[in-house]
Amino acid sequence: MKVTNVEKKEKSVVALTIQVDAEAFEAAVQAAYLKNRSKLSVPGFRRGKAPRKILEGMYGTGVFYDDAINALYPEAYEAAVKEQGLDDVGYPQVEVLDASKENGFTFLALVSVRPEATVSQYKELMAPKAEVTVTDEDIEGELKPLIDRATRLVSVERPLAMGDTAVIDFEGFDNGTPFEGGKGENYSLELGSGSFVPGFEEQLVGLKAGDEKDLDITFPEDYVPELAGKPVVFKVKVKEAKESQVPEVDDEFAKDVSEFETLAALKADLGEKLKARRELQAEQDFQNGVMEQLVAHMECEIPDAMVRIQTDRIMDDYAMRMRSQGLSMEDYMKVMGMNEQVMRASVQPAALRQVQAELALEAVAKLENIEISQEELDAEIQRLAGAYGMEADQVKAAVPEVDLVRDLRLKKANEIVMSSAKVGEPPVEEKAEEAAPAEEKKPARKRTTRKKKTEEAPEEPKE
Repeated sequence: MKVTNVEKKEKSVVALTIQVDAEAFEAAVQAAYLKNRSKLSVPGFRRGKAPRKILEGMYGTGVFYDDAINALYPEAYEAAVKEQGLDDVGYPQVEVLDASKENGFTFLALVSVRPEATVSQYKELMAPKAEVTVTDEDIEGELKPLIDRATRLVSVERPLAMGDTAVIDFEGFDNGTPFEGGKGENYSLELGSGSFVPGFEEQLVGLKAGDEKDLDITFPEDYVPELAGKPVVFKVKVKEAKESQVPEVDDEFAKDVSEFETLAALKADLGEKLKARRELQAEQDFQNGVMEQLVAHMECEIPDAMVRIQTDRIMDDYAMRMRSQGLSMEDYMKVMGMNEQVMRASVQPAALRQVQAELALEAVAKLENIEISQEELDAEIQRLAGAYGMEADQVKAAVPEVDLVRDLRLKKANEIVMSSAKVGEPPVEEKAEEAAPAEEKKPARKRTTRKKKTEEAPEEPKE
């Protein structure tokens, strides 16, 4: 591998022209031939037995070039980036410039590198902080879920009223023909919940257990196309009528639902916990506001690649959380009415903010000459090992040391910024427009030959 040209371009992009010599290329082409010869048929030869020259004569000299380039490209790219001391982020854009037996192959890689950010101010930044209060009404709101959980549904003989629950069998008919999805048995429906189409729940009011009724319903215009706006009939049988039996909220209730002996003690505990949550949220909002101010004082051109990679990380985190709850990402997106593109677009602003914050804190760390000692690094490895139930050596193998050091530097930089931050409204003139990721210009490519880290991320919508 030889880097024949290095050119710095705008917006934290470096163009590398990388050459792989003829000997290495020929070895890779031969390996590709041995791997793929059984897939190509040649009259007069058993499959897999045709000589390479025959196959190249029939299918073209470059028949095995793509596979050979694929095999050599990742290692050549990594070596070139390392040789040039580049801190690459994201995925490179690639154009194969030349490929031949005589000269090997040459490719151009546009590498997005970590940009150098500068901050004009990072001490005594100001952001608002909410004053935390807890009212009696707030405490009643905290008490409501406990009341709801203790509320029981009991059968009644009287006619149904709004707020009651009807256990019903039902089936819907369109011009006398049952339609898909219109049937249910032993379905518990709370009247007034709005769970069913308009008019359905209202027509159950006054019925008793054992009653049957045909409900005339017209579906809304924005319903599924096959039923939108159609008049249908639901045949309904009420199997049981139930009402909610709300408990008396007193000291006995407090004993039943908590470890407290009195209602007053339970309310006091709920108030303290609510206040603690609100104080934590107020502090988080304050710190986010301070970070917004730090970013407002930052000068930096952020390449799209950094935001794409951070978006990938957020998506991976979502997927991991869904799996921990027994859901696949596909199922989650169906429930939320999203596809992958829409979801990526929804998380991209958060990805941009995280990238901005990281770059701004890196600038602070540089200004403060923050260094991480071996003792601090070892302590962080031990902390992670304890947190994840791993051995220290497993942590070292899983997380590159350079990433641990960077995280510790950012943490120290953040502590410096927050230690001098003040509560208050920032001056209007200090509020700057949010730094946006730079647009990457994509060169035309003759071949796409990437693997693993260097695979190009799929396009996603811009926010």
